[in-house]
Amino acid sequence: MKCYFLDKVTWQHSQALYHAAAHLGREALFILRPATPYVCLGFHQDAEVEIDLAFTRENDIPVFRREVGGGAVYLDGEQLFYQLIVRADRPGVPEDKAEFYRKFLAPVVETYREFGVEAEYKPVNDIIANGRKVSGNGAAEIEGMMVLVGNFIMDFNYEMMSKSLRVPDEKFRDKIFKTLQENMSTMLRETGKIPPTAALAESLRQRYFPLLGDLPLATEVEADIVAEADRLFAEMYADAWLFANDRRRPEARQVKIRDGVYVIQNMLKTPGGLVRVTAVQDEGVLRDVHLSGDFFFYPAQDLPLLERKLEGVLAESQAITQAAADFYAEQQVESPGVQPEDFARVLTPAA
Repeated sequence: MKCYFLDKVTWQHSQALYHAAAHLGREALFILRPATPYVCLGFHQDAEVEIDLAFTRENDIPVFRREVGGGAVYLDGEQLFYQLIVRADRPGVPEDKAEFYRKFLAPVVETYREFGVEAEYKPVNDIIANGRKVSGNGAAEIEGMMVLVGNFIMDFNYEMMSKSLRVPDEKFRDKIFKTLQENMSTMLRETGKIPPTAALAESLRQRYFPLLGDLPLATEVEADIVAEADRLFAEMYADAWLFANDRRRPEARQVKIRDGVYVIQNMLKTPGGLVRVTAVQDEGVLRDVHLSGDFFFYPAQDLPLLERKLEGVLAESQAITQAAADFYAEQQVESPGVQPEDFARVLTPAA
């Protein structure tokens, strides 16, 4: 297993390389940053709901949907990414996803502290300093590989992040901007300086030794990984992938509303993230359930199966909770910070 310190790469490779390694079954630690900005969307999010696509198009900001859950974020060269890919059955890799975060984010916390940031781990997947988030992290299981992605936020463009998100009006956008400033921090803000990326990378590499063994340093990526990255990117940087989640969402305007039939559109903030729902309640049962949001769900591809499990279920809290709980037990899925009863809460807004 190697540590690839690449520093600046194309924005495309800043996402595609770790996807490629996972799909090829190759363990690796990538440490890199994008040469140009882009917006990255969480696996379960709807692009048209979350992103101001008119703004990103007008400003030539690419939008990419990753295979890792979590929320949309504006990414640029002021953030140094770490992308860890390990076999899910590797000795020492916890099956429980919350424990996976805790264990493999510990070296990140230690690296932050080495460079003067009073960082601490905050479940489920954040690193904070002085009450503000200084690192966003996500995990996914891809082809039997566990993937952890996150960033050292050296500096951050709060304005571009707030402009990239879809909001109802400019007053709300101002609120997003102020909230980001109040709740997200950077290495520059915490310490007054930005360390060299090579120093950050080397510290993190060494701190992973106790968990992963020696990690030989590489500054170039093997040709087969690059080729797979380019192949995957060609598939993923397309509307068919970007809007895949959106296309599962029923269009409310196409649903005929009559007595006993109405559309549910609701959202719920949980410890594991925001859960959005669109569904039809038809004579007291659920139809056309669509779930999205910035939460994490493992395996990620099983979320549509939960939607189908809820099809035809009585639109009342106990029945929805039981159906979701049965699904979790049958499929052995995990969603840290999101419980079966949360789906009942978001699907019964009038209850």
